Amino acid sequence: MTTNQGIIYVVATCIGNLEDITFRAVKVLKSVDLILCEDTRNSLKLLNHYNIDHKKLLSYHKFNEKSRLEYIKNLLLNENKNIALISDAGTPCIQDPGRVLINELTLNTNIKIVPIPGACAFITLLCATFKIGEDFIFLGFPPKTFEQQKKLFLKNNLADIIFYESNSRILKTLENILNIFGPNILISVGRELTKIYEEIKFDKVINIIDFYKTNTPKGEFVVVIHKENKQNIPFDEDILIKIQNLKDKGFSKKDIINILVALYGFNKNDIYNKI
Repeated sequence: MTTNQGIIYVVATCIGNLEDITFRAVKVLKSVDLILCEDTRNSLKLLNHYNIDHKKLLSYHKFNEKSRLEYIKNLLLNENKNIALISDAGTPCIQDPGRVLINELTLNTNIKIVPIPGACAFITLLCATFKIGEDFIFLGFPPKTFEQQKKLFLKNNLADIIFYESNSRILKTLENILNIFGPNILISVGRELTKIYEEIKFDKVINIIDFYKTNTPKGEFVVVIHKENKQNIPFDEDILIKIQNLKDKGFSKKDIINILVALYGFNKNDIYNKI
């Protein structure tokens, strides 16, 4: 690596509470020549709070990531500028702008990339709720339709599934989870993490749905679908209807289990308590 090149710092900032930023992050932000910001207006609130004055800011978001590449590369490669990359909240590149730039610098330059770790919303929830084992998969924002969500969730349900969701879609997505895995699947929901109205809930999905039907969901959400001992059983709405029809016809719990095992290949122990 040559000495006449700049450095890019990938700087994690707070996800809500302005005090959740590291001393090192503040030091870096004060020292660099340029700060790439997802939204300069939001970033100014943080910078002003820590008296980081007279810094050159450049907007860098999902709509201009590609068009800014050559300009940023030139600053690093030819003008020896040190640059910080931040997002509106949390860690850049994690469901936030930055991946296009970091990929380009990694693949096609020898620019030094320095991570400055800090807050991340889904990690914040994971360390404050129920969890068995260490494995999980992060899906970002899931697709919107039931069929797309069903395919994605079932594909990854051997581990805890964690994702982000908006307040306008959270109820619909929770209802989709119910229809895919059944009413008793355990989930965790984090809302407004680190903020004044922070809320973390761990319960069966049916109970979480009931809560948000009577308490208007506000803010940003992180959701965990907890894996069962083996695998979350894909009890979609159609199968639940079949179970109820069998009950209505007088079939015993044992008979219903045997029928489901024969027709769908479920494990008896996995479905015993779901009927």
